[in-house]
Amino acid sequence: MPTTPRTADAAAARIAIHKNVTDVVVVPDSALEPLLCAMVAGGHVLVEGVPGTGKTLLARALAKSVNCEFRRIQFTNDLMPSDVVGTAVWRQDLGRFSFVRGPLFANLVLADEINRTSPRTLSCLLEAMESGHVSVEGRRFELGKPFTVLATRNPIEFHGTYPMPEAALDRFLVCIELGYPAADEEIALYGGRDSEQALAECAPVIDCDDLIALREAAANVRVAPRVAEYVYQVVAVTRGHAELALGASPRAALSWLAAARARALLHGRDYVVPDDLKALAVPTLGHRLFAREGTRLDSAELLRGILGSIEVPL
Repeated sequence: MPTTPRTADAAAARIAIHKNVTDVVVVPDSALEPLLCAMVAGGHVLVEGVPGTGKTLLARALAKSVNCEFRRIQFTNDLMPSDVVGTAVWRQDLGRFSFVRGPLFANLVLADEINRTSPRTLSCLLEAMESGHVSVEGRRFELGKPFTVLATRNPIEFHGTYPMPEAALDRFLVCIELGYPAADEEIALYGGRDSEQALAECAPVIDCDDLIALREAAANVRVAPRVAEYVYQVVAVTRGHAELALGASPRAALSWLAAARARALLHGRDYVVPDDLKALAVPTLGHRLFAREGTRLDSAELLRGILGSIEVPL
């Protein structure tokens, strides 16, 4: 059984994983920290951005840092649920059907270009993300533990992509954007060492049992009553905001708190402070807010405005 790590150990793991990943791929702290918090909180991550910005490298570097099984699924419009989950095949030598597991049976699954697939296949993936198991031919199969999906989504204007339903977006604990690097970072990238070589040199920081222990520890991080009230005040404003047709749900608020608990642990604390919540408000709530018809929403700016209008508890 995994042992519960001390908060100092969690903070050291965060620093080491951060170094591993940034040695391989250029990724801003504003994207990497929410991703790590989601993994420790036991949630899933949606990464938005154009092709070629390092999304696959990011997932591979994370998998090596956590020393877990990694699989990549390239989503297309003809991908079937059985291509993701697996299927039962006839075994002549056994005289019966045997289940062959699909790529979903891993600890970290990269669901690449998730908005290119059919609703049927998407719903299969989302159900597995929610329940942690799949059902095939009336039999239930548990997925890996820990289990995290890192899905990528291309801009909706790209050919062959489809809008993501609101309920589908809600399955992701955080949504981050991986854009182009800053000028100096990209120029340094041109003359730097090969990314594959850097990836090969990555040493594991923790293993799957350690990640499970981190998740258990994060769930026990304390939230003071005044901090919980602050969370409610923020989500309540979104529900009555003039620009929004749909504000943050109770599940969105719980997701925000789960990510904040993970951030507190990764920064060496066993209690949540308002800074944890403010740092993760946009990644956890932004993709769960929906504008009124005919209006264009900048959820990040809107949330920053709301946070600035509410008194922060001491």
